[in-house]
Amino acid sequence: MQSTDLGNKESGKIWHRKPSPATRDGIIVNIIHNTSDYHPKVLRFLNVAFDGTGDCLIAGDHQGNIYVFDLHGNRFNLVQRTAQACTALAFNLRRKSEFLVALADYSIKCFDTVTKELVSWMRGHESSVFSISVHASGKYAITTSSDTAQLWDLDTFQRKRKLNIRQSVGIQKVFFLPLSNTILSCFKDNSIFAWECDTLFCKYQLPAPPESSSILYKVFAVTRDGRILAAGGKSNHLHLWCLEARQLFRIIQMPTKVRAIRHLEFLPDSFDAGSNQVLGVLSQDGIMRFINMQTCKLLFEIGSLDEGISSSAISPHGRYIASIMENGSLNIYSVQALTQEINKPPPPLVKVIEDLPKNKLSSSDLKMKVTSGRVQQPAKSRESKMQTRILKQDLTGDFESKKNELPDGLNKKRLQILLKGYGEYPTKYRMFIWRSLLQLPENHTAFSTLIDKGTHVAFLNLQKKYPIKSRKLLRVLQRTLSALAHWSVIFSDTPYLPLLAFPFVKLFQNNQLICFEVIATLIINWCQHWFEYFPNPPINILSMIENVLAFHDKELLQHFIDHDITSQLYAWPLLETVFSEVLTREEWLKLFDNIFSNHPSFLLMTVVAYNICSRTPLLSCNLKDDFETVEDMQAKVDQQRVEDEAWYQKQELLRKAEETRREMLLQEEEKMIQQRQRLAAVKRELKVKEMHLQDAARRRFLKLQQDQQEMELRRLDDEIGRKNLTENQEALAKEMRADADAYRRKVDLEEHMFHKLIEAGETQSQKTQKWKEAEGKEFRLRSAKKASALSDASRKWFLKQEINAAVEHAENPCHKEEPRFQNEQDSSCLPRTSQLNDSSEMDPSTQISLNRRAVEWDTTGQNLIKKVRNLRQRLTARARHRCQTPHLLAA
Repeated sequence: MQSTDLGNKESGKIWHRKPSPATRDGIIVNIIHNTSDYHPKVLRFLNVAFDGTGDCLIAGDHQGNIYVFDLHGNRFNLVQRTAQACTALAFNLRRKSEFLVALADYSIKCFDTVTKELVSWMRGHESSVFSISVHASGKYAITTSSDTAQLWDLDTFQRKRKLNIRQSVGIQKVFFLPLSNTILSCFKDNSIFAWECDTLFCKYQLPAPPESSSILYKVFAVTRDGRILAAGGKSNHLHLWCLEARQLFRIIQMPTKVRAIRHLEFLPDSFDAGSNQVLGVLSQDGIMRFINMQTCKLLFEIGSLDEGISSSAISPHGRYIASIMENGSLNIYSVQALTQEINKPPPPLVKVIEDLPKNKLSSSDLKMKVTSGRVQQPAKSRESKMQTRILKQDLTGDFESKKNELPDGLNKKRLQILLKGYGEYPTKYRMFIWRSLLQLPENHTAFSTLIDKGTHVAFLNLQKKYPIKSRKLLRVLQRTLSALAHWSVIFSDTPYLPLLAFPFVKLFQNNQLICFEVIATLIINWCQHWFEYFPNPPINILSMIENVLAFHDKELLQHFIDHDITSQLYAWPLLETVFSEVLTREEWLKLFDNIFSNHPSFLLMTVVAYNICSRTPLLSCNLKDDFETVEDMQAKVDQQRVEDEAWYQKQELLRKAEETRREMLLQEEEKMIQQRQRLAAVKRELKVKEMHLQDAARRRFLKLQQDQQEMELRRLDDEIGRKNLTENQEALAKEMRADADAYRRKVDLEEHMFHKLIEAGETQSQKTQKWKEAEGKEFRLRSAKKASALSDASRKWFLKQEINAAVEHAENPCHKEEPRFQNEQDSSCLPRTSQLNDSSEMDPSTQISLNRRAVEWDTTGQNLIKKVRNLRQRLTARARHRCQTPHLLAA
């Protein structure tokens, strides 16, 4: 087993010597990726996927490095560094150089392996994408995560539809059925639905599995024809569903060592028309077992308990298996090496039982000659003859039925009937029928061993002797002849081998293994007696042809004898070129339809028949040179035909080249259109992102303004609160001061009242003391009262006189002031002393009150006198002013 370390290399060879995988493990190469940094570490591969041809695959590791491995060209290239782990890959897109990768940030990206550029970036998932399914046309893709599945258009890289589900029901897998327009969705509750891709109309739902073998489905696989669905889970049971009948038709129980199934995938076969029969089952122990669904037999297995497999992918043509191991490395397996023991030819049906030595029968009596239609056997007694008949009857029927049975379900008798009716096999199925008729082993290992020996020295200068214009055809012919020479040394010295092999090389130039095995089978079965007189022509075979010609056309044979024309001239050139120089391609294919379907002697009969059909021109030739002249002419005709065919082919190639260029131009235009669409989509996406960013910035700015306004409002609220608190505190302090002042005034009032009460008590005592003094002064008061009354009366009279004089003066401002008293009558107004003196005697308290009132009247009178005088003075001054300004009065 070869091992390759990628290291820090970006490109290089996958293997350095031609791999020869062993039958035991079938490993072509083991690929690891170790870094050579200061601290070396192993980069683990996580996902792998094949392209549509099956000869290239991509693999991604947990650091986002994605490599392309070309198994046919023995090259690997680092095509992308994504800087994050990939969770799913797809390499079977319509544009062969592009691939899809799902990344750990839930996005899906499309890259180009040639330009190594990003083609598109798709977003929309909110959890990790674990599956990518591409439509057979390569136009659509389905990406699946645990919560949703999304349908994408790979021309515009826009999302078309989105499958939303309830949170209680998760998604297991959503994928396209091969070669159909149907989407299959499998959920965690074991429900399986089929949808129409274009309309997303639900076509059907599979019924629930029986309760006796009910398992929760985790993994799924579908045959290439889309008819059978295999499902498994945490159990050793496999359920096989027929999608056409929509029912469970088989339950396969795996060995007891299998407790859970982690991955399922069918192994394709080139000749099963998509109805795959071999299923690969990866279980929890890291071993992938391949079983036949019909026989339920274990065919082979890969992986082991020590080197377990984590995941696998099988190439579309079924030649390779790529497995990611549990240690992070990548193993490439050869299916042909793994199935070598299975594809061994069965043992021969006829077994020879040797007789005991005492038997007296000679060896010539035991030999049997097999001819067409008759069986010769030694003469025996009647008893033995009867026994022989019974055995013959049993063996003949059984042997004939088994002899007519061909691989892949074909029957030789039926094919012969078909060939007799139509004269040829259908072009579409000719190679398949030839493969079954010849029962080719398809031994890849043996053929690879012969090819690995290189070009044989006998065919190094093949192009000088056989100048073929097509370099590819010359290279395939050289390789095939070299393999035949390595297989048997005699073929290195066989001069006619290139002529014999050329038509088959030209027919099977795209499948060199089949080409080699067809030529080898032809030589073994139809040319086995050609080498008995080597290096001379096969005299024995030519003698048979001459005998048959003598039986069917004596005249033609006698003509050949008369002119010294041997079978080496009229028969051997046809055999060594297998009629390729005298028949057209269609005629040659029809001929070999009949040769491969009949007894090997049919080829000899064909030579005789060709000469009989050409008897008229042959009988007209009288000299040997004429025959050689006919052969040369035939060669020239053939050469001319070849040249004409080459010219037509060249014209056809030119026409095809022109069409190819036109198609290339159309494809380039389509690519340009698609690129413009992708650029427009990217621009739209960038515009949307820019709008989203602007919207987010605007929202952030608005939120910032809102936050600032809220902060300002809170600040104002705090300030208002502080002011209200201050005002409340001031009001409270004012109220407290008012209360304190009121309390102080109350206290002062109380103290004042208390002092008043004290003073009142003292005054009462003083009044008691003074009462006696008052009585002593009563007399003086009486006299004072009389004097006061008289004085009061005189003041009143005087006041009255003054008021009257003032009023009179105000009415006559320019009149000369007259004396106050006009006559004596006015003096009657004065109070008489006798009236005051005639007052009766009063008690002391009354007398005191009157005295106090007299004092008050005296004071009031004096004040009134002052006011009257002032008023008089103002009025006099105003009157004088008016007298001085008469013009104002006139006005």
